[in-house]
Amino acid sequence: MVQIGYTMMTEQAGPRELVDHVVQAEDAGFDFSVTSDHYFPWLRSQGHSPYAWSVLGAAAQATSRIPLTTYVTCPTFRYHPAVVAQKSATMQLLSEGRFRLGLGSGENLNEHVVGGGWPSVDVRHEMFEEAVGIIRALFEGGHVTHHGAHFDVDSARLWDLPDHLPPIGIAVSGERSCSLAGRLADFVVATEPKADLLTSFDRHGGEGKPRVGQLPVCYDTDRDAAVRRAHEQFRWFGGGWNVNAELPHPDSFASATRFVRPEDVADSIPCGDDVEDFVEAVRPFVDAGFTDVALVQIGGETQPEFLDWSAKTLLPALSEAFG
Repeated sequence: MVQIGYTMMTEQAGPRELVDHVVQAEDAGFDFSVTSDHYFPWLRSQGHSPYAWSVLGAAAQATSRIPLTTYVTCPTFRYHPAVVAQKSATMQLLSEGRFRLGLGSGENLNEHVVGGGWPSVDVRHEMFEEAVGIIRALFEGGHVTHHGAHFDVDSARLWDLPDHLPPIGIAVSGERSCSLAGRLADFVVATEPKADLLTSFDRHGGEGKPRVGQLPVCYDTDRDAAVRRAHEQFRWFGGGWNVNAELPHPDSFASATRFVRPEDVADSIPCGDDVEDFVEAVRPFVDAGFTDVALVQIGGETQPEFLDWSAKTLLPALSEAFG
């Protein structure tokens, strides 16, 4: 059985709207939710980027069943890992055990704002591994003092710890990140349905742990409108994370994707209202071995219509196809 999730995409809606959307997603019957954690949108056309952790706190109070997940938070630049540990413990208490902490090594787009530069990927992985260790240590309770290669912690302690700690997920895109995730994560996060990522995750200790994927979709009763919207707001998605992690500004993504055509986007993102197109887009994740797939409906203003269609048509079709 595959769990189907809903994405609160902070890049395309304001904070109150995001909370309204996840309430409707819970009512529609989605199994879980995930939330992006950005400082910038990918493209100016998306138009938003509220603080994800405030949105999550409000969502925890506005919902009662649906799990909440960061997808993903970078614990190395904008946020010190000791602060991420505190935020995560608080979210787990507010949500009464429904929170999962998804972590990743970040993108220049969001992390450059604190002026710390953007080091090589090897250094970022070193920082990330150290940060996860700090978070784990604080989750154990007691005072933590740490003087490492990249971070210092001076007698920190989490005074409000939940009985059940939030599971930690790690985003993967290659062998190095899979090695980290296999050793350090309770679940794995990926945005591409690549079975070799999961095989590598298993090889490094991840066997039997949940694996969460994400799929952009663009529902609209007018398929041409859906294709136009997907191209306008999501053409960056096909760049791959080796590119997406490096570019510093929405205008950089606009320049990098200026030759991407609407039909190119429609080839990789299901657009329109043919439910079978959406089911078949989920299938590669299922075949690759993902246990959870979060859908991203493109276009903040289209969420209510998408969620209504999901409740009536999409979720029943996915349940029939994948258990």
